[in-house]
Amino acid sequence: MMTIKGIIKNAIERLKQEDKLLTPDAYAEAFCKEAKIAGILVEDCNQVDKYANTLNKEYQQELRQYHLKTTQELVRYLISKLNRMNPSNCATLLSESQLLMKRVLEAVELLHNKEAATLARKSIDIINTPNASKEQYENYRQLWINFITNYDDAFLNHLKPMGKVNVHDLKSTIENLAQQKAVSNENDLRHIAAIIIASLVPSIASSVNDTIAKISDNLRNHPEILTSESIEKEVKSAIKLRIALDKDALREMIQSLDNVLDKLSIQLIEMIEKSDQSNTEIKEIKEDLDNLNKQENLDFKTAHNKLYNIAIALEENTAALSKDLKAHDDKVKALSTKIEVLEKELEDAKKASREDFLTKLYNKRALDDYLEIKESEFERYDRNYSIVMFDLDHFKTVNDEYGHEAGDVILTAFSKILKQESRTVDIIGRYGGEEFMAILSETDVKGGVIFAEKVRQHVQSAKFMFQDKRIDVTISAGVSERAKFPTQKATIHSADEYLYLAKKNGRNRVESA
Repeated sequence: MMTIKGIIKNAIERLKQEDKLLTPDAYAEAFCKEAKIAGILVEDCNQVDKYANTLNKEYQQELRQYHLKTTQELVRYLISKLNRMNPSNCATLLSESQLLMKRVLEAVELLHNKEAATLARKSIDIINTPNASKEQYENYRQLWINFITNYDDAFLNHLKPMGKVNVHDLKSTIENLAQQKAVSNENDLRHIAAIIIASLVPSIASSVNDTIAKISDNLRNHPEILTSESIEKEVKSAIKLRIALDKDALREMIQSLDNVLDKLSIQLIEMIEKSDQSNTEIKEIKEDLDNLNKQENLDFKTAHNKLYNIAIALEENTAALSKDLKAHDDKVKALSTKIEVLEKELEDAKKASREDFLTKLYNKRALDDYLEIKESEFERYDRNYSIVMFDLDHFKTVNDEYGHEAGDVILTAFSKILKQESRTVDIIGRYGGEEFMAILSETDVKGGVIFAEKVRQHVQSAKFMFQDKRIDVTISAGVSERAKFPTQKATIHSADEYLYLAKKNGRNRVESA
């Protein structure tokens, strides 16, 4: 049994999932939704209906068109109704309000935010349209709500390492950064000069060319010459000289190292061919390397020492390694067989991790993966898609009257209907509990509504049987298409909202954006 504390917790979690601010109105709306889902009647959640029922039928019919959710919205509606009782004054206020809205939008258009400026220009066009519909105004109101909800000024944090950032006055921030930039230019040039000088020092050759030394001294004493055009050619020339010095030094070292490698390679081959005398042959290789170290003047001394250490390691470990390999051959084969079994189990586990255990549809994790793929296709190739959220009506009542076993039978049967009505390119999954999601590829909201309506009619006409008893089942659905929203998260949130609207309007129906 859900408690009030549980409803409060679920309401706060809903606000987080929907990226809404924790305001009194938003919390009240979320709380009432969760209370309704839990089947608990809360008097405060029915205040709008309570007060609306006291009005005459004409006002009640008009109120249903506005879908008011809070008492504050009801009060604003009544105030606007009272204001309209004076047509002349109302017309004047409406004209002044539209003019004020235009000026605000024109100001927003001048701000340095591309998304806000674009939305402002389109909003002005709607205001200037004589026959603009209520739905058009509501659509742009929702777009502004989405913009405010999703706006993130975290990008300003990137400026903090460069100086003081005033989030309320970007102009002063830029001026402050420019001033600090001017002050630090000289230090930056010295730092850059030091880096270039370090890059000109040969990494292999032991000496520095006179030309390189001259350019390095010049940069060290006069870093401001980095701003001149002539310095680029000089630095490029010096780098080529440095590379040439390193190449010559490396060529000499490799030549001396080749002698050692040739000698070692020949003797290693002979040692392998005489396996019984391996340890003796490796000792001879070590002695030869030691003699080479004494007799030849090798510049690449570090590499020679490494080869010498390899010979010592071979001497100490060759016999033991051969013995261990023979002893553990059976264990290696057993491990190989075990790995094959584990790989198959891992593959089965991966498959199971993407499948809902009851309905055999995709689970929430798989749906998230496919949503990420569809979003990439939308951003790269502009491939639109629609989201359909389904929910079984009165499912809690079915569980209470017939038991959870009956609920599982209905969930399984409904999943089969979803598979039958969907295309091979559609992604169908269980989103959680009795809620399901359909991701419809290259489909707009109109196509999504057609699909959802087919599923709804199929469910309504189907015979859901449990222990020789027929159970009447209906579904509600909400549909939104990606192209109408700024983010994928907003699209999913919209489909979920229209699902709740379908339930609010009587269930067994489809609502869409």
